[in-house]
Parts: sequence; structure tokens; C-alpha cells
Amino acid sequence: MTTIPDAHDPHSVRTLRPADTGYDDERTGFQTGFTQHPDVIHAAAAPDDVVAAVAYAARAGLPVGVQATGHGLPDSSTGGVLITTRRMDEVRVDAAARTVRVGAGATWGAVVRAAAPHGLAPLNGSAPTVGAVGSTLGGGLGILAREFGYTADHVRSLDVVTADAVPRRVTADSDPELFWALLGGGAGLGVVTSLEVGLVPVARLYGGSLGYDGRETDVADVVGAYTAWAATVPDTLTSSLAALVYPDSPAMPPHLRGQYVISVRIAFTGTAAEGERLLAPLRAALGEPGTDTVREMPYGDSHTIHADPDFPHPYYGDSAFLEGTDVADGLGELFRLSGPGADGMHIVQLNHLGGALSRPAPNAVPYRDAGWLVRILSPLGDGGRDAARVHHARAFAAVGDHTVGRSLNFAFGGGDRTDGLHDPDTRKRLAVVKAAYDPANLFRRNYNPR
Repeated sequence: MTTIPDAHDPHSVRTLRPADTGYDDERTGFQTGFTQHPDVIHAAAAPDDVVAAVAYAARAGLPVGVQATGHGLPDSSTGGVLITTRRMDEVRVDAAARTVRVGAGATWGAVVRAAAPHGLAPLNGSAPTVGAVGSTLGGGLGILAREFGYTADHVRSLDVVTADAVPRRVTADSDPELFWALLGGGAGLGVVTSLEVGLVPVARLYGGSLGYDGRETDVADVVGAYTAWAATVPDTLTSSLAALVYPDSPAMPPHLRGQYVISVRIAFTGTAAEGERLLAPLRAALGEPGTDTVREMPYGDSHTIHADPDFPHPYYGDSAFLEGTDVADGLGELFRLSGPGADGMHIVQLNHLGGALSRPAPNAVPYRDAGWLVRILSPLGDGGRDAARVHHARAFAAVGDHTVGRSLNFAFGGGDRTDGLHDPDTRKRLAVVKAAYDPANLFRRNYNPR
């Protein structure tokens, strides 16, 4: 008989089984469309708890999954051990070194708040409720990405418990192959309990969103104008284009009910005057926006640029990295297919890449030559994942000739389909590292545990 650590021992990891009070709350995360059904949950509050949980799973021969905030759940799963890390939410800034130590359960919002008093900023994504460690392990595409690169490019060290239940501090010097694979690999090599990552000296931004009525504007024209403009801006300006049809629901603000909104989002670290100059050609091309939130702001307000929803909900999502200069026509068709005429609600976002994102780094983040990342997120309705997949297949086919791969950070509910998440050479190298550190394939449940 295998002994599970005692849930009543204050020095032991808390464990929960399906019949226990709190089991459902513990397994539920931000993504409610795909639910974990583990045989046992280990609710870790410290690295030693993770060590105990991994040791138990290895002895019992059970697969291990990891969940922090539950944003990036790849799929539903049944059986095995789920280690939840949301209580491990330490954020410790070293202002002199311009670094931050981030626990496995900490969110980007918490990191932004801790860094701001020092005039520093993390390379966070658009949503403050996302787990910082999990998103970094997937690469981490932040709102300042064109200037500074992927979040993973700035990691100094990782604390990880590997399949042998051994805690390790991993750096590019101490364990170069494991360090490389953990950052961007998604290869299930262990449980990262914390990491140290660099901060950047950014205290304010010129940024915000320009919103247009998509029913009065040809979305293909907007895509063409945006992609042409984006090709002219410096690396210090990171931007994206998004479009969605808001539900005609009483839960929505009256001015948004049933509206089709196309938005350009920007984040620029230069002066407001220079930002206005850079934005002027796009304003001239698109005309007067319906909404305009572009302004000078403290970095602590950067989450308002995208204004991502902060409430749990069910969704399916996927993405495509694109290469080539003549992508506008295909993207225009993809946006059109996902607009008011679509069967269901679909949120499309196009991220302008390049700049620092194209620079090599000692990690497994792939497709650095891509110029664009387009993603579709579909709230799950009556048709569920199957209906969303049918739509995605049709929409992504519009850019198929330019697609080189998919993004690990934005495979929401598609983790059972791992093709295209890495190029062939990266996959082969990841397989070698996996065989060295987890030959029994203990970690095989979650592809990107945010």
C-alpha cells in the first residue's frame, strides 16, 4: 500500500480526493471549459510539498499534472495526481539587480504591483490574472515584447522538482539543456516552484486602444491598413489588432450589446509626443475611432490597454505563427470568417512580432522568424469544443500558406493536439532532455500549467 502524506499534518502537503470537501474548488481554475478529474490533489504551499507530492506519484506510478491559476488548461483529464501551486505566490523584487523571484502561483498583476514602486516592470502579458511562471515557461509574449523579447529570454534561474523528486536550482550554466528545455519547451520536465527573471526600467507608457465599429468598416481594409502601418514602427512600439462581436446580452454594457468592435492596441515606451507622431498615419488611414483610450499612463495601468476579462469562463483557443510579407489578404479573410456572420462568438487577435522577439536566446521558444501571431479564442457554447474546432480549421486555412507553427502559450483546450507547437529540430532536442530527466514520463498531463 502506498501512503499519501497526511492532510492533517501541518508539515505535510494537503491532499484531497473526489469525495472530500474542497476537492471541486481546488481543481477549478479560470478556464472552466475543461475540468481536471484527478484521483488525488496535492495542494502545495511550499517547495517541500511539491517534493512530497512528486515522490508519492512516482512510487504509485501515477501521472502528474500541475495547475496554478488554471488559465492555460490544455484539456480535461482523468486520474493521476494534480499538484496545485496557487498558494506559492511569493513575489520578491531585488531592485538593485533588477530581478524578481516569482513563486509558481503568483500572477502577473502581483508582479507588476511589486515592481512599480522601484520604477521597474516585468515583461508581463496583457491579463493581470494569468500565472507568471506558467506563461513564462510557454515563452511569454508580453505587451513590450518587440522591444525586450520573450519573458523567457530574461529568466536567470528556475527552481524545479524533477521526476526523481529532487529539487534543483537550474541556470544556463549549471544545467544548460534542462534550462533550455524548461523555457518554451512545454515538455513536462518537472514542477517549477519559482523562477528569477529580469525586470526592465519602465515606469510609464504611452498606450491604449482605438476602437472602431466593425459593422461600418470593412475588416479587411482595417487589417490591410494595420499591417502596412505596423511595418513602419520602431521596436519600441508593440501592438496588436483584435476583433469580436459582443453578445447581445443584458450582462453586457448597453453600448456594447451586439456590437462588432475592431480595436488596435498599442504600448510604446517613448514619449507621448513621439507616440502621437507614430500613431498619426494609422489614425489617418482608419478615421475617427468610436473609442480612444490612448494616453500616457503609469505602467501599473498597463492592464487597461487590452482590458481582458477577469472572470472565469469556458473557452477554446488556438493560434498560428505566420511568415511572409503578403499576409494581409489571408488575415482579412480570417477576420471576416470570425465576424458577425460566424456561427458563434470568436475573438481574434493579431500580434505584430519581430524586433527583439527575433533574437536568438538559450531557450526552446520557437518560430522567432515569424512576423505575426494570429489567435482565435472561442467561448464555448452549446456546440462545445467540436464546433469551435470546425470554425478554427476553416478560419486558419485562410492563412495556411503562411503558417509555420502554433504558440504553446495560446493552445487553450488544444493540448491534446501538440503538432506544430515546436519545429522538428526543437522537438528532437526536447525529446532527448525528456528522456534524460523523466524517462518514465511521469509529467504528461499539462502542457502549460498557468
